Amino acid sequence: MPTDFTPIASFAGGVLIGLSAVLLMALQGRIAGVSGIAAGLLPPWSGPASWRIAFLAGLVGAAAVAGWVLRIEITQTVTTDGSTLVFGGLLVGVGTVLGSGCTSGHGVCGLARFSVRSLAAVATFMATAGLTVFAVRHLAG
Repeated sequence: MPTDFTPIASFAGGVLIGLSAVLLMALQGRIAGVSGIAAGLLPPWSGPASWRIAFLAGLVGAAAVAGWVLRIEITQTVTTDGSTLVFGGLLVGVGTVLGSGCTSGHGVCGLARFSVRSLAAVATFMATAGLTVFAVRHLAG
């Protein structure tokens, strides 16, 4: 399954992610770790929810608005069953708890702050991702 090479869109997306992380830190004093932001909306609640809801709504809504404004149809094809998606989601959730954060918190914000802990976490994420892709594509059929 080939993936289109989109350097301009990828660069623009990276700039927007970085800008949102900087703005969240500057305006709220918070790290843009999506798993931590989302977890803060679950009991036991940790402080005001308004900024968390706004951040997550922007995360989800921005793609829809961009697609509408630019008249681009955004599609995603899922070639597996729902149980695999649920299982994968649970594994990601457990991993973010065990790793004390997710790829956005460690990879975007932590590496930008030269955090050694984040460097170790990102190295673990990437190695695990590579092994998972290899196992799924070459060993599982």
